[in-house]
Amino acid sequence: MIRGYARVSTKGQARDGNSLESQEKILREHGAEVIYSDSVTGKNLERPELQRLLSDLQEGDTLMVTKLDRIARSLSQGSELVNKLIDSGIRVHILNIGIMDNTSTSKLTRNIFFSFAEFERDMIIERTQEGKMIAKQSKNYREGRPHKFSKTQIEHAMNLLEHHTYKQVEELTGISKSTLVRAKRRKINKLQ
Repeated sequence: MIRGYARVSTKGQARDGNSLESQEKILREHGAEVIYSDSVTGKNLERPELQRLLSDLQEGDTLMVTKLDRIARSLSQGSELVNKLIDSGIRVHILNIGIMDNTSTSKLTRNIFFSFAEFERDMIIERTQEGKMIAKQSKNYREGRPHKFSKTQIEHAMNLLEHHTYKQVEELTGISKSTLVRAKRRKINKLQ
């Protein structure tokens, strides 16, 4: 049986043909009879559908993925998994590379590709950290996601709290009770 595996780091990932739908379509077109899909990071092998797939695979089956980095992101992780599968009599078909088997050429090819996948991930992390360092030089830099509401909106909501309940203010402004409670606590702490 040909079993396909698709993975994205986030549900919304659709770049470079990596969306789950795109991967599943390609796997079906290449003969995958059953497809397992995960929406988790590739940094570790603790992925529910991958674990289910690995327990379902039997000798003579083929595991098919669109790209090598869908299975694993590090050389050691990927090499260990692919070698284990091949040693168990399972073929690994990586569509953009080919079929992996026990030949020395196949071993060399997969190790080179896993190294590049790991290098690419490390470069992304390095570029992200460099971008963050540059951003921190700005006086307006703030760690984390941006505020949903402006200071003026929060102040307006706080003023409304003087004559309305949290629920009423939440309905009027769209600002949640927990946000209002935090803002009120900050205001009290500033006065002390």
